[in-house]
Amino acid sequence: MSLPILYSFRRCPYAMRARLAIQSARFKCRLREVVLRDKPAEMLEISPKATVPVLQLSSGEVIDESLDVMRHALGEADPESLLEPETGTLDDMLALIAACDGPFKHHLDRYKYPDRYEGAVAADHRTAATGFLVTLNERLTGSAQLFGDRVSLADLAIMPFLRQFANTDRAWFDTQPYPALQRWLGEHLESQRFKAIMPKFAQWKTGDSEPVFPA
Repeated sequence: MSLPILYSFRRCPYAMRARLAIQSARFKCRLREVVLRDKPAEMLEISPKATVPVLQLSSGEVIDESLDVMRHALGEADPESLLEPETGTLDDMLALIAACDGPFKHHLDRYKYPDRYEGAVAADHRTAATGFLVTLNERLTGSAQLFGDRVSLADLAIMPFLRQFANTDRAWFDTQPYPALQRWLGEHLESQRFKAIMPKFAQWKTGDSEPVFPA
């Protein structure tokens, strides 16, 4: 049976979180790297919403929400028990991820790309986003990860968005009073786990070879 197909984009935080879970699960895929301004017709045909990641299973079933891709891969195999946090519950993790994907992402987009949103003032949205930073910093004070000392689904789902936020103005972020959050983000970005999901792949086009991911 042929391997599933993963449409991905290296720098997209949604695609990053999917690749992190797929890597942990050792869920082998054929990777098709997408250029967002030139999306392949094959992807658009199976997922008209035209965003990555898109996972097409060997059965033909399509999963095109990043958190669903994560949960599917980890449902196949979860050797690190990412779905079973050291503290709290799966529902607790999903609630924190929802806060990231909802209010925090709203402000992150308008902080990073104010010109795309009428009336957006980047500084105002940066300030509004800091409430979530406080929440994360408090959770990370006294524990290595968001739900205890062991990496969980929540860490891998949220970290790519904190990376994007921090990199919008790294000099500012590094001077803010969130030492636990800064430590956590730095450790994830320097980890072999993260480096392993960030190799550069050429844009996939019809007929091209497809690297197997994870390698």
